[in-house]
Amino acid sequence: MGPIAIDAERCRRDGLCAAVCPLKLIQYSDPETVPLPVAGAGEVCIRCGHCLAVCPHGAITLDGTAPEQCPPVRHDWALDPERTEHFLRSRRTIREYRQETVDRETILRLIRIARHAPSGHNAQRARWRVIYEPAQVRRMAGLVVDWMRDVSRREPRMSRTLYMGLITAAWEAGMDVICWDAPHVILTHAPEDDPMAVRDCTIALTYLDLAAPGFGLGTCWAGFFGQAASQWPPMREALALPAGHITTGAMMLGRPRYRYARLPPRKEPDISWQ
Repeated sequence: MGPIAIDAERCRRDGLCAAVCPLKLIQYSDPETVPLPVAGAGEVCIRCGHCLAVCPHGAITLDGTAPEQCPPVRHDWALDPERTEHFLRSRRTIREYRQETVDRETILRLIRIARHAPSGHNAQRARWRVIYEPAQVRRMAGLVVDWMRDVSRREPRMSRTLYMGLITAAWEAGMDVICWDAPHVILTHAPEDDPMAVRDCTIALTYLDLAAPGFGLGTCWAGFFGQAASQWPPMREALALPAGHITTGAMMLGRPRYRYARLPPRKEPDISWQ
């Protein structure tokens, strides 16, 4: 049997499952007959769940997952355009955190939400590493500073462009402008030879970034951390990722120290139409 099973008694022959399947793996041409998976569907099906999700009658089981096992979509919870704009514009990059840890269950829940991010062929490439202990975050930030010192020696022009001298000077003065004293850092990693990994992991981290405020948490994209983690051998050794994997992105996480009261402007978008 393939991954797609259609219950003939529940099916209303509306063809929705066939219409939404991105690979057209469900045959439907006669409203009098039950749609059927094509031969060999199991070999190419990407398990995206479109067929299972779209059927209003609960007639489709996918890889043994029955409709009753899937939460229903709450259309009454959908954001209208105004609330959507407000939600996205009110998201802030957080660089001031309360010095308290976030419980592991909340972080796990965020990652579980982020796994629903779209990915090429539904491959769900992102693998996750949580730098949970604040002391370990601090240690990793120090390795990032070591990487910056090395870059400053080898590539002074790039160092100046990225203000690495100022950042290392701040570190030496006791100020962490690498991880901003965030209690946690979450990073994604994936096989180095996968050309789609960085894009897919960035989308997954973005999902986590947007989910965090709903839990009273704040985030900041840890660009220097992620770059050092992919380039600096001492940091790669400290992270001990699986063989052949590289860091594809990193994000600070914690409870914001301050609340914001305004939606500041941005420059007008540069748009062309074709």
